[in-house]
Amino acid sequence: MGKNTRINLRHLLIYQVYVRNHTEEGTFNALIEDLERIKDLGTDVVYLLPIHPIGEENRKGKLGSPYAIKDYYGINPELGTLEDFKRLIAEVHGKGMKIMMDIVFNHTSPDSLLRQKHPEYFYRNQENDFANRVGEWWDIIDFDYQRDEGLWKYLIDNLIYWTKLGVDGFRFDVSSFLPLDFLKKAHKAVHTINPDTLWLSESVHEQFLRLIRNTGFECLSECELYQVFDLAYDYDVHPEFEAFLKSEGSLEEYAKAVMRQEVMYPKNYVKMRNLENHDFGRIAGFVNGDEDLLENWHAFSFFNKGATMIFSGGEFSASKHPDLFNKDTISREGKDISGLIKRLQTITTHPIFAEGIFDLKAVNGALVGKYTKEERTMVGIFNVSKSRGPIALDAGTKTVRNLIDGKTIEIKEGKVYLSFKPMIFEL
Repeated sequence: MGKNTRINLRHLLIYQVYVRNHTEEGTFNALIEDLERIKDLGTDVVYLLPIHPIGEENRKGKLGSPYAIKDYYGINPELGTLEDFKRLIAEVHGKGMKIMMDIVFNHTSPDSLLRQKHPEYFYRNQENDFANRVGEWWDIIDFDYQRDEGLWKYLIDNLIYWTKLGVDGFRFDVSSFLPLDFLKKAHKAVHTINPDTLWLSESVHEQFLRLIRNTGFECLSECELYQVFDLAYDYDVHPEFEAFLKSEGSLEEYAKAVMRQEVMYPKNYVKMRNLENHDFGRIAGFVNGDEDLLENWHAFSFFNKGATMIFSGGEFSASKHPDLFNKDTISREGKDISGLIKRLQTITTHPIFAEGIFDLKAVNGALVGKYTKEERTMVGIFNVSKSRGPIALDAGTKTVRNLIDGKTIEIKEGKVYLSFKPMIFEL
């Protein structure tokens, strides 16, 4: 990252696809047929979960986890062929979008080709058995980056291979577990070929980081990762977010956690905001399908400082989280909020959402955000508690227009009364 990361990356809309479960067919070709709809949401980047062959040994479920990779250069045959993938890349580019791959460089399946050819690349436990550092991940074995320098070259060459094939970005799985020197070297090699390559970090949250370090292993903080990556997950504030959804924490704690990011990270930091992903349950499930709460949370996700990611099916308010290890086609039978997503993306690509001074507070059960730049102020009010009552604003008495639905909002003597619908307006 450093000083060269562009803050306009905060405008990005990323669409996450688990190809196996995205359609009934679960193939690249079926995804191609859906690209026009995905593009119409306002999508900039199509991000694919791992597309490589999955190991058979210690496989979870019937089809296995895409994160238990057998061959980094291969294509999972259930998804299609290499030629199909090349066609997908071309079609994504042809629609003006970028394509991002999920990179899993912490571990492989126990029966991976690399273990067979280069056992010296792998971590071994005290019994000298191939193993991993996180016991519950029993379907994978970890690399040991200190055992053989050949591992570094192999993995960097792999990134170069996919970059030359046309891949525009990489999401690094559990990037906190990877050596910083390796990441810097890999970043330099890839950017020599394509300096616009996007680097997205799946950093780990505070408790997990502390656990790994206390176990005796290295684990990078998000501050360290921002030396390399352009974007990072917002897992550092995820515990507070989830606690509020489960009625175990306050909205004030969540808002304060978001604002701490303003002083923890570089000035040009870019967070990737997401309400759900392949690891974290559906937001529709957490709010029991409440349409007002869904609208407010999605509106806040776009308004919040950073890029935004939609997990396939989120635009249909899917409440069931798809099975990672089996065929489980994502449902499109819920409330279609595609129009809302498209509208929010249009609104929040205004320069003020990347360049303005950001502030966020929890007030009367609502998240109240503000961007200011020179003489302009953009305000967002998101009633994520379905509260009633006034919100105080430094605005006197005036009428403004809600940019989301076009309706007028009355501000009287510096107060606006909460609606169950989200509000974004300019003062």
